[in-house]
Amino acid sequence: MTLVRRCAAIAALAALATSGSAFADNDCTDPISEWKPRELLRQEVERRGWTVQRIKVDDGCYEVRGTDRLGNKVKAKYAPASLRMRSLEVEFGPNGDASDYAGPVQAKENRGERTGPTTKGSIQ
Repeated sequence: MTLVRRCAAIAALAALATSGSAFADNDCTDPISEWKPRELLRQEVERRGWTVQRIKVDDGCYEVRGTDRLGNKVKAKYAPASLRMRSLEVEFGPNGDASDYAGPVQAKENRGERTGPTTKGSIQ
């Protein structure tokens, strides 16, 4: 094996070895003995107005796919022991509105505070 091929093989192996660790932070690590039932999760998301199409286990998390009350496609991951949402993806339809998830932006009263960039130290 030539030096160039060896270097290429080592680089490929290094890339493969580190690629999995980049996504490891998204995994759930709850012990299976502490998991809550999927049906409880289904009830929780249906209370939010979602229609559940599927609940599966992915990377140790519950993954819910369905639609929200406006028909937007949703995909969410939940920690199975606490049923706390870990991630959410929404594919908005033509009538979709992100404020359903982020809430409206509140205008702050300007009480003399600076709203632009600031500098450290005193201004002379």
